[in-house]
Amino acid sequence: MVTWESDRLMKDLREQTAGLARAAAAGDPDATVPTCPEWRLSDLVAHIGQAPRWAADLVRKAAPLPIPDPREVDPGAPAGWERWLTDGAEELIEAVRDAGERAEVWSVVGMVPPAFWLRRMLNDISVHHYDAAAATGAPFEISAELAADVITEGMELLSAPAAEDFKPELAELRGSGECLAIRPYDAEGWLVSRTPDGPRWERASGEGDVTVRGPAAELMLVLTGRVPAREVTGDRELLDHWLAHTRF
Repeated sequence: MVTWESDRLMKDLREQTAGLARAAAAGDPDATVPTCPEWRLSDLVAHIGQAPRWAADLVRKAAPLPIPDPREVDPGAPAGWERWLTDGAEELIEAVRDAGERAEVWSVVGMVPPAFWLRRMLNDISVHHYDAAAATGAPFEISAELAADVITEGMELLSAPAAEDFKPELAELRGSGECLAIRPYDAEGWLVSRTPDGPRWERASGEGDVTVRGPAAELMLVLTGRVPAREVTGDRELLDHWLAHTRF
């Protein structure tokens, strides 16, 4: 389900892509990205330049395409990174506009409106913006509203019927009613139940068998495996198990 209007998604996609580009340009292309240690900074830039173009092709063709490998793409010299990255975002925006709101396109969760890919790429780029900033020491900013949507979309993907086909280890999230509570200070929270059929969630504030608190931006980074949780009450092993099986 896409919850934000397309104009807002386009605006934030441009802003987060530009922010990532500025952060990356300050670093060494061969430097290791500490939050994605399997990548060099140039691999991260290659992924962010490549992914929206791949999504644009998905929208145009309305059919699945092989997931590209960023190591097979040369992002060029850092001086050209900002233009290359922002051009990729614009290509996706143009493809979504051309497709129209009533079109249906392929995704890992089934046929979806084209704006699905605006949101998916925006949220992926928002997290990788932090990765670039962590690699170069650049500042990172994200609104509580956008950080909360990154978390919400993550819950939607993890609980989608086809999720285990895409990521088999998600089967480990089945349970007998164990509850995780995610409680941001600056947004509505999430309650997640581990049922025999997989995780189920709702936007609600409450206590769980484990409860993690913090600003929405920090909780986004916790749930995507970028930073450790600082404020946790209850069964910490339950949270650790969730985090170990949910990072994409």
